[in-house]
Formats: sequence, C-alpha cells, structure tokens
Amino acid sequence: MLLPLTPPSVPPDGPAAPDAPSADQEALRRAAQALEASFLAEMLKQAGFGESRDSFGGGVGEAQFASFLRAEHARALAESGGIGLAEQLFRSLVARAGPVERAP
Repeated sequence: MLLPLTPPSVPPDGPAAPDAPSADQEALRRAAQALEASFLAEMLKQAGFGESRDSFGGGVGEAQFASFLRAEHARALAESGGIGLAEQLFRSLVARAGPVERAP
C-alpha cells in the first residue's frame, strides 16, 4: 500500500528566512578570514611550501614569487573553511560586540 506524500506546511507569508548577517558582521567575518589566511600563509612558509627545489628549480624568479603562491593558497584554504580559526574569531568578536539592534 502506498501512502500519499504530503508537502510540509508552509506559513501563509512564506518560509521564514534566517536572519541575514548585518554589514558589521560581514566585515568581522572578512577580517577573521584575512587573519586566518595570514596565519596559514606563515604556517605554509614554515612548512617549506613554495621553496625552490635543488634541481630543475625556477631560480631567482621562483623564490621571489613563492610568497604570492603561499598567500593565495592560504586565502583559498581560509575561504573554504580553513582550520576553523576564522569561525572561532568571528564568534568571539560577535559575542564581544553584543546583540545587533535592528531597525523596526
């Protein structure tokens, strides 16, 4: 016996949207991600990422642009979730700032 599927009940004014982040919260999130990216770039540098190889390396040019490669990898890591440092920083900053007041 098959049972008919019933759609979930939706309020008459449409589904409730989650609270959109304020401009201040977006700025805090971007700052937290930038800090995490800087931290990750330094960690990648200490791990030796982007260093030229002994044989068949790129020479002086490779050494000069290695920091740009590390910075882009770190930025991409931070934007995709990273190690969670940005999220913890963001939550801490939002908690410290207090509740967001919305205009009526």
